[in-house]
Amino acid sequence: MDLCHVPATREKGWYLALMAPNVKGPNYAWLDPSRLYCHPQGLQDCVADLLQPFQGDAIDMVAGIDAMGFILGFLAIRKAGHLCVQTVAQPYSDYSGRQKVMEVRTDAISPGLRILLVDQWVETGGTMRAAIELVERLGGVVAGVAAICMENSEGGKWIQERYKCSHCVPPRLQPRFDQHHFGWD
Repeated sequence: MDLCHVPATREKGWYLALMAPNVKGPNYAWLDPSRLYCHPQGLQDCVADLLQPFQGDAIDMVAGIDAMGFILGFLAIRKAGHLCVQTVAQPYSDYSGRQKVMEVRTDAISPGLRILLVDQWVETGGTMRAAIELVERLGGVVAGVAAICMENSEGGKWIQERYKCSHCVPPRLQPRFDQHHFGWD
């Protein structure tokens, strides 16, 4: 799909075809959303689909997760060492099993602030769970979790059982995304 094409009928998730499959190997995320971010209608429809379940909910702030998720958010929750201010840190294990540390500004979240956490992908749930723990440790309330894709992994299910969630993958395509078998009919 080219960056100018908009289908005549736009069903939920139509824009997922803009994400090119990984050709670099297992050390990279298996889909790259950067083309989606460059497609005005695709990005608009993606954000609308992500926010639809939260219409009418009290949300004070949107926080996006490093590295691609912060494009969808306003408060950046980053990998350690990327913020030049006082931070609170949370260790976690990423999708590849590597131990990492996530940080957020200490002065950005006040007790009771309702935060929608967004990311491009919840694969194992480790990164999102670290962001949840940071928000809650600072006294914030996780108003919800939104991701372009939320896999039905153990970590993904843990998040979905505890928080209001939204993602863009239609049920008929979910098994393909869970198994990282990208293809369109």
